[in-house]
Amino acid sequence: MSIQHDKIRKLVQRRENARKGGGEERIAAQHAKGKMTARERLDLLLDEGSFEEFDIFVQHRCTNFGMENVRFDGDGVVTGMGTIDGRLVYVYAQDFTVSGGSMSGTMAQKICKVQDMAIRNGAPFIALNDSGGARIQEGICSLAGYGEIFERNILASGVIPQISGIFGPCAGGAVYSPALTDFTVMVKDTSYMFLTGPGVVKTVTGEVVTQEELGGAGVHAGKSGVAHFAAGSEQEAIQTIRALLSFLPSNNREQAPLLTCTDPVSRTDDSLNDIIPDSSQKAYDMYDVIGSIVDDGKFLEIHRKWAKNIIVGFARMNGRSVGIVANQPKVLAGVLDINASRKAARFVRFCDAFNIPLVTLVDVPGFLCGTGQEYGGIISHGAKLLYAYGEATVPKVTVTLRKAYGGAHITMSCKQLRGDINYAWPSANIAVMGAEGAVEVLYSKDLKLMSDKKQKEEYISEKKQEYKELFCNPYNAASYGYIDDIIEPRNTRFRVIRALEQLAEKKQENPWKKHDNLPL
Repeated sequence: MSIQHDKIRKLVQRRENARKGGGEERIAAQHAKGKMTARERLDLLLDEGSFEEFDIFVQHRCTNFGMENVRFDGDGVVTGMGTIDGRLVYVYAQDFTVSGGSMSGTMAQKICKVQDMAIRNGAPFIALNDSGGARIQEGICSLAGYGEIFERNILASGVIPQISGIFGPCAGGAVYSPALTDFTVMVKDTSYMFLTGPGVVKTVTGEVVTQEELGGAGVHAGKSGVAHFAAGSEQEAIQTIRALLSFLPSNNREQAPLLTCTDPVSRTDDSLNDIIPDSSQKAYDMYDVIGSIVDDGKFLEIHRKWAKNIIVGFARMNGRSVGIVANQPKVLAGVLDINASRKAARFVRFCDAFNIPLVTLVDVPGFLCGTGQEYGGIISHGAKLLYAYGEATVPKVTVTLRKAYGGAHITMSCKQLRGDINYAWPSANIAVMGAEGAVEVLYSKDLKLMSDKKQKEEYISEKKQEYKELFCNPYNAASYGYIDDIIEPRNTRFRVIRALEQLAEKKQENPWKKHDNLPL
């Protein structure tokens, strides 16, 4: 065998060993936990044969605590580029079989390299996390590595889509990279995120809590809102990432992929003419409306388990990606509260950053009242959503289905926040408040003077009817041009798509600024 062939044989063997991470025994231990390895996840995520790996032979440089005797090629993270549905993406996947996937200085350098490439080349960045946290033996070098990654997350924000998958532990400072990305997908029972673990929590606060109770997928998808998706398996989580990416452009200078639509643009749905109950106190399901108007009824919901009184997610209309924001009358009557405002505001800002038109379906009785909301800062949080809509320059089409009262009407993409096309159904009530509250305010003096109960009831009924005829309909707003047209519900799909087609080449810019001062 020639010297050259021997060198090639050694290269092939070393590469093969590197691909085994921490070795067969540790891979078996990973599988025993119901978890895939880093490379198995990437194989499932990326198009077959598309993965191009970088830095497979990188090793850590730590010599503390005997670490000079524990070295693996790749150093606990697999980095590179590949394609998803033929589109370029940059990825990293932490390898728990090597030092528990702990963050070293060299691991951070590998991650930062692909982050820089993603930003420079205008491609989405996907991070698959499975790590025990900072590599304690490296001290400040590990912490500095986290800082370098976070800085790139920040610089990439609004430039390229960033998606984080949590496939195991993600604790301490490590949680801030997913928090800085656009979307986070967790896996039930096998992934968790928290700043301090159950042991520290017990020591500091005396509270006894499990990892799942403290930072599991259910907690972050349903209570904290940190996770956008809680998948039932790793396979489902990876398919969710692929599905999510299909709605997004590769960067902020491009448009999302335009697909061929086989669902007729002119399709009508007579059930929408009957969906609004006769009583304004009764609920209906906004998902039925969304499913009726989007292409093939397909809707990828974001934050499905959190702040359910508002619905956000992606769909297509005539093949074009759109962001849907809709109040949900079935939950808290669709009222806006702190969490709903935060949820919708962040989604609206994402869509605006990546040129995705916004379709807003309105049925909102107002902002939630009470000391809990006021003490929690509902004023500032509600202002986030108002700010997001007012700042957005993407096409904005709004349809008011029923209630749109007071400040909540303004907040939900009204004409004064530069809503491009604002439609209303005949059932829309656009006013400062509902008839019941308005009569109590407008005629309070008259009502105090009435002692006869029957007389008072008749008076209230009469005045409520007067108020409803004047304000609790869409025609008053339409008379001022604040509603562009009142449409038959069955035609909503056609009218919204036609509006979006009209706005496809919209150009609008905000005044120059270094950055805004969103009410955080």
